[in-house]
Amino acid sequence: MNRVELKKILVEECKKQQQKVIDNLKSAMSEAQQSANEYGHPKDRYDSFRMQLLLKKDMFGQQLEKALSEWYALEKIDLKNEMNKVGFGSVVFTNDQKIFISIGLGKIIAVKETFLAVSLMVHLSKALFEKQKGDIVLFNGRKIEIKEVF
Repeated sequence: MNRVELKKILVEECKKQQQKVIDNLKSAMSEAQQSANEYGHPKDRYDSFRMQLLLKKDMFGQQLEKALSEWYALEKIDLKNEMNKVGFGSVVFTNDQKIFISIGLGKIIAVKETFLAVSLMVHLSKALFEKQKGDIVLFNGRKIEIKEVF
């Protein structure tokens, strides 16, 4: 398997996991709205239960908006060009980890290998940003050698 195929598989696996998050949030929003509708109008001016349910729905809506923007970010990863520096969309093999710089999903399994899907906002990505194959980075008191970037 070549590098482009591996990156394509990683993007698809991330999309699958992110789609599960999106589906769960949509379901939670729907349930909160349904509960509020079933409860009906507030019983008196001190009845805040319905308002709590609607606030919960709004909270899930905000989380859904973030999840959708992350899903769309995955769409923007260039699958055709290999990268020679660490950046958004790059796959990085270090001396002890395989990292996919994309969105923060944590561990993902692709082609029977474990990868760490992290966003550009985490400290590890920031430490590796713009580094190249052969560079050594000191992170949390340990040396990370970049074996490969694509």
